[in-house]
Amino acid sequence: MSTTARRRPADHGWFTSSRSNNGNQCVEVRFDGDTVQIRDSKFRRNPLNVGLDEPIITVDAELWTAFLHCLLSTRRHPDLVAHVSADGSATLRHDDVLLHFTAGEWEAFVAGVRDDEFVCV
Repeated sequence: MSTTARRRPADHGWFTSSRSNNGNQCVEVRFDGDTVQIRDSKFRRNPLNVGLDEPIITVDAELWTAFLHCLLSTRRHPDLVAHVSADGSATLRHDDVLLHFTAGEWEAFVAGVRDDEFVCV
């Protein structure tokens, strides 16, 4: 996988894991004050989604940090739930919002979590 994408927390822009596939299809994260937003880059690339509201999960930084710890220890977080299927694809759910990621996207995200790329600063 390519390592072109990097986190840029100072500008509050969306970023991906450095392990993602050139940022084309990936878990995207953005820090905005005390909140963290998560979205799926595939949503914007699908022409059928034009005009639809993009699903974005928004959590506070404390919940996000707890979620990252749970993910690294293979425990389930009660509020931000990642369900990984046998094929490696994953669904991330918070309240009513669901995001679906391919196995490659999820693998790149988890690798970025292991490398501390998604730690709130």
